[in-house]
Amino acid sequence: MKLIILDRDGTINQDSDDFIKSPEEWIPIPGALEAIARLNHAGWHTVIASNQSGLGRGLFDISALNAIHAKLHKQLAALGGRMDAIFFCPHTPDDNCNCRKPLPGLYEQILDRMGIDANGVLSVGDTLRDIEAIVAAGCEPHLVLTGKAEHLRGHTLPPEYPTHTTVHQDLTAFADFVIKRDKAKV
Repeated sequence: MKLIILDRDGTINQDSDDFIKSPEEWIPIPGALEAIARLNHAGWHTVIASNQSGLGRGLFDISALNAIHAKLHKQLAALGGRMDAIFFCPHTPDDNCNCRKPLPGLYEQILDRMGIDANGVLSVGDTLRDIEAIVAAGCEPHLVLTGKAEHLRGHTLPPEYPTHTTVHQDLTAFADFVIKRDKAKV
């Protein structure tokens, strides 16, 4: 199975320091959903791994989160794409769980549920904690310069990022990279 694990806020949709609390606040980054659909058409399965501490903080409830994800599914389906699953950590930083990024618990849950190991699994995020969780889980790290990483555009990646992190301007550029790499392997 060809699998890509994606962060949500800042990678697929616009991020907010005030949290994404409703479907109205969930706004896809231009081209992101189209990029996911292109990856799906190229044979890739896609799954989300997302910290959603707004649940644990009481800023929104599971019904609101489900409505946000229903909007994502509907907009993606309209483009001929799909999200195979959405995994999220509802905990706050004080809960000391294993599923909150930068720890690898969400990724381990995904790999276990999909019945595959991390070898060959690509994963994309927009923060250092995403990349740390990706690397800790043994997946291939990709950083998009959207969301929280937008300030890194035009700069050298800071030394705290693993040297084998591949950097892309956005999900469109990531999809271009993956599809081109797949074609080169044939």
